[in-house]
Amino acid sequence: MATNQNIGTRGEDLAVEFLEAIGLQVLDRNWRCRHGELDVVAADGSDIVFVEVKTRTGDGYGRPEEAVTPRKQQRLRRLAGLWLSEQTRPWRRVRFDVVGIRDRRGFRPTITHTRGAF
Repeated sequence: MATNQNIGTRGEDLAVEFLEAIGLQVLDRNWRCRHGELDVVAADGSDIVFVEVKTRTGDGYGRPEEAVTPRKQQRLRRLAGLWLSEQTRPWRRVRFDVVGIRDRRGFRPTITHTRGAF
C-alpha cells in the first residue's frame, strides 16, 4: 500500500509534467522554509505562478482542490512572499493555481487545473 508521501510525490510529478506540457517553466519544487512548503513555483511568461498540488486516491474526502482552505491560502500567500523576497527577477503578476490529481488504482489519473484559484 502506498504511503501518503508516495501518493503526494506521484501527484506532484504528474502535476509538473502537466504544467510543463501546457507551457509553464518549473522554477522550483518543494521549496521549504520554517513556515511551510510551496509545492511548485513556475513561470508563465512574465507571470510567476505558485501551484498547490492536491492528490487523492478516492472521493471520500471530497475533490482534491477543496482541501485548499482559506487558511491554507493565507499560508501559501505568506510563503509566496518569502520566496519572492529571495528573488531578483521582477514579475509582472503573481498567480496562485491549484492542480488536483485523482489517482485511483486501476484508472488513469485525472488532472484538474484551476488557474487563479485564489
